[in-house]
Amino acid sequence: MSFIIFTIFIPITTTLTTYLHPVVLVVLFFCLLVVNLAIYLFLTNQQVMVRRPYLIGAFILYTLSLLVLLFMRPSEPAYDNSNLVPFETISLYLSGNAGWFVSFYNLAANVGLFVPFGVLLAFWTRSFLIRAFLPFALIFCIEISQLLTNRGSLDIDDLILNVLGFYIGYALVPFVRKIVLIK
Repeated sequence: MSFIIFTIFIPITTTLTTYLHPVVLVVLFFCLLVVNLAIYLFLTNQQVMVRRPYLIGAFILYTLSLLVLLFMRPSEPAYDNSNLVPFETISLYLSGNAGWFVSFYNLAANVGLFVPFGVLLAFWTRSFLIRAFLPFALIFCIEISQLLTNRGSLDIDDLILNVLGFYIGYALVPFVRKIVLIK
Protein backbone atom coordinates (compact mmCIF):
# COMPACT_ATOMS: atom_id res chain seq x y z
CA MET A 1 0.00 0.00 0.00
CA SER A 2 2.82 2.39 0.89
CA PHE A 3 4.57 1.72 -2.40
CA ILE A 4 1.36 2.34 -4.38
CA ILE A 5 0.63 5.63 -2.60
CA PHE A 6 4.23 6.75 -2.97
CA THR A 7 4.24 5.89 -6.69
CA ILE A 8 0.99 7.78 -7.31
CA PHE A 9 2.43 10.94 -5.76
CA ILE A 10 5.90 10.71 -7.40
CA PRO A 11 5.12 13.49 -9.93
CA ILE A 12 4.34 15.84 -7.05
CA THR A 13 6.98 14.74 -4.55
CA THR A 14 9.87 14.77 -7.00
CA THR A 15 9.51 18.56 -7.19
CA LEU A 16 10.86 18.58 -3.63
CA THR A 17 14.23 17.44 -4.92
CA THR A 18 14.66 20.74 -6.76
CA TYR A 19 15.28 22.58 -3.50
CA LEU A 20 15.87 19.72 -1.05
CA HIS A 21 18.32 16.85 -1.06
CA PRO A 22 17.01 13.76 -2.92
CA VAL A 23 17.06 11.88 0.40
CA VAL A 24 13.68 13.59 0.97
CA LEU A 25 12.10 10.87 -1.16
CA VAL A 26 13.56 8.14 1.05
CA VAL A 27 12.36 9.94 4.18
CA LEU A 28 8.87 10.41 2.72
CA PHE A 29 8.65 6.73 1.76
CA PHE A 30 9.88 5.63 5.20
CA CYS A 31 7.33 7.86 6.94
CA LEU A 32 4.54 6.61 4.69
CA LEU A 33 5.56 3.00 5.34
CA VAL A 34 5.62 3.49 9.12
CA VAL A 35 2.23 5.25 9.17
CA ASN A 36 0.60 2.58 6.99
CA LEU A 37 2.10 -0.20 9.10
CA ALA A 38 0.94 1.48 12.32
CA ILE A 39 -2.61 1.87 11.02
CA TYR A 40 -2.67 -1.76 9.88
CA LEU A 41 -1.38 -3.05 13.23
CA PHE A 42 -3.84 -0.91 15.14
CA LEU A 43 -6.84 -1.94 13.04
CA THR A 44 -5.96 -5.63 13.24
CA ASN A 45 -5.11 -5.38 16.95
CA GLN A 46 -1.59 -6.74 16.41
CA GLN A 47 1.81 -5.84 17.81
CA VAL A 48 5.22 -5.84 16.25
CA MET A 49 8.26 -6.71 18.34
CA VAL A 50 11.29 -4.52 17.69
CA ARG A 51 14.68 -5.18 19.19
CA ARG A 52 16.15 -2.13 20.88
CA PRO A 53 19.37 -2.08 18.75
CA TYR A 54 17.32 -2.04 15.53
CA LEU A 55 15.14 0.75 16.88
CA ILE A 56 18.19 2.80 17.86
CA GLY A 57 19.75 2.15 14.44
CA ALA A 58 16.56 3.26 12.68
CA PHE A 59 16.47 6.48 14.70
CA ILE A 60 20.13 7.18 13.95
CA LEU A 61 19.49 6.74 10.21
CA TYR A 62 16.36 8.89 10.45
CA THR A 63 18.27 11.60 12.33
CA LEU A 64 21.10 11.59 9.79
CA SER A 65 18.58 11.81 6.94
CA LEU A 66 16.88 14.73 8.65
CA LEU A 67 20.22 16.50 9.10
CA VAL A 68 20.92 16.03 5.39
CA LEU A 69 17.52 17.61 4.61
CA LEU A 70 18.18 20.50 6.96
CA PHE A 71 21.76 21.32 5.95
CA MET A 72 22.49 19.91 2.46
CA ARG A 73 20.26 21.47 -0.13
CA PRO A 74 21.20 21.11 -3.79
CA SER A 75 20.11 24.53 -4.99
CA GLU A 76 22.14 26.33 -2.31
CA PRO A 77 19.92 29.42 -2.13
CA ALA A 78 21.18 32.38 -0.15
CA TYR A 79 19.76 32.34 3.34
CA ASP A 80 20.35 35.82 4.67
CA ASN A 81 16.98 36.42 6.27
CA SER A 82 15.53 35.66 9.65
CA ASN A 83 12.04 35.69 11.08
CA LEU A 84 11.68 36.43 14.76
CA VAL A 85 7.98 37.34 14.57
CA PRO A 86 5.88 34.41 15.77
CA PHE A 87 3.34 33.07 13.23
CA GLU A 88 4.53 35.35 10.40
CA THR A 89 5.67 32.49 8.14
CA ILE A 90 2.80 30.26 9.22
CA SER A 91 0.34 33.05 8.33
CA LEU A 92 2.00 33.46 4.93
CA TYR A 93 1.52 29.75 4.20
CA LEU A 94 -2.07 29.70 5.45
CA SER A 95 -3.05 32.91 3.64
CA GLY A 96 -2.71 31.40 0.20
CA ASN A 97 0.00 33.88 -0.85
CA ALA A 98 2.50 31.04 -1.23
CA GLY A 99 2.02 28.05 -3.53
CA TRP A 100 -0.20 25.36 -2.04
CA PHE A 101 2.40 22.60 -2.37
CA VAL A 102 5.20 24.64 -0.78
CA SER A 103 2.83 25.72 1.99
CA PHE A 104 1.57 22.22 2.66
CA TYR A 105 5.02 20.66 2.57
CA ASN A 106 6.61 23.27 4.83
CA LEU A 107 3.85 23.15 7.43
CA ALA A 108 3.45 19.36 7.36
CA ALA A 109 7.17 18.62 7.28
CA ASN A 110 8.04 21.07 10.05
CA VAL A 111 5.54 19.31 12.30
CA GLY A 112 5.58 15.74 11.02
CA LEU A 113 9.30 15.16 10.74
CA PHE A 114 9.74 15.75 14.48
CA VAL A 115 6.88 13.53 15.68
CA PRO A 116 9.18 10.45 15.89
CA PHE A 117 11.51 12.37 18.19
CA GLY A 118 8.61 13.14 20.52
CA VAL A 119 7.72 9.43 20.64
CA LEU A 120 11.35 8.51 21.32
CA LEU A 121 11.75 11.16 24.01
CA ALA A 122 8.55 10.03 25.72
CA PHE A 123 9.87 6.45 25.81
CA TRP A 124 13.26 7.68 27.03
CA THR A 125 12.15 9.85 29.96
CA ARG A 126 9.15 10.56 32.10
CA SER A 127 10.52 13.88 33.34
CA PHE A 128 8.12 16.71 32.58
CA LEU A 129 10.91 19.29 32.53
CA ILE A 130 12.98 17.33 30.01
CA ARG A 131 9.95 16.69 27.82
CA ALA A 132 8.91 20.33 28.00
CA PHE A 133 12.24 22.07 27.43
CA LEU A 134 14.57 19.69 25.56
CA PRO A 135 12.64 20.06 22.27
CA PHE A 136 13.01 23.86 22.48
CA ALA A 137 16.74 23.55 23.18
CA LEU A 138 17.34 21.05 20.36
CA ILE A 139 15.34 22.97 17.75
CA PHE A 140 16.91 26.26 18.85
CA CYS A 141 20.36 24.71 18.26
CA ILE A 142 19.28 23.55 14.80
CA GLU A 143 17.92 27.00 13.90
CA ILE A 144 21.07 28.77 15.12
CA SER A 145 23.26 26.24 13.27
CA GLN A 146 21.33 26.86 10.05
CA LEU A 147 21.84 30.60 10.49
CA LEU A 148 25.55 30.33 11.30
CA THR A 149 26.29 27.91 8.46
CA ASN A 150 24.08 29.84 6.02
CA ARG A 151 22.27 26.56 5.28
CA GLY A 152 18.85 27.71 6.32
CA SER A 153 17.12 30.66 7.85
CA LEU A 154 16.46 31.38 11.50
CA ASP A 155 12.68 31.22 11.79
CA ILE A 156 10.73 31.27 15.04
CA ASP A 157 7.86 29.57 13.21
CA ASP A 158 10.09 26.58 12.43
CA LEU A 159 10.81 26.33 16.14
CA ILE A 160 7.09 26.50 16.96
CA LEU A 161 6.14 23.87 14.37
CA ASN A 162 9.04 21.52 15.17
CA VAL A 163 8.27 21.61 18.90
CA LEU A 164 4.61 20.99 18.08
CA GLY A 165 5.82 17.85 16.28
CA PHE A 166 7.57 16.69 19.46
CA TYR A 167 4.38 17.29 21.48
CA ILE A 168 2.22 15.41 18.97
CA GLY A 169 4.72 12.56 19.34
CA TYR A 170 4.10 12.60 23.09
CA ALA A 171 0.36 12.37 22.49
CA LEU A 172 0.82 9.37 20.18
CA VAL A 173 2.73 7.29 22.73
CA PRO A 174 -0.34 5.38 24.04
CA PHE A 175 -1.14 4.43 20.42
CA VAL A 176 2.47 3.37 19.80
CA ARG A 177 2.58 1.29 23.00
CA LYS A 178 -0.42 -0.72 21.69
CA ILE A 179 1.32 -1.68 18.46
CA VAL A 180 5.05 -1.76 19.29
CA LEU A 181 6.73 -4.02 21.81
CA ILE A 182 10.38 -3.16 22.42
CA LYS A 183 12.60 -6.09 23.30
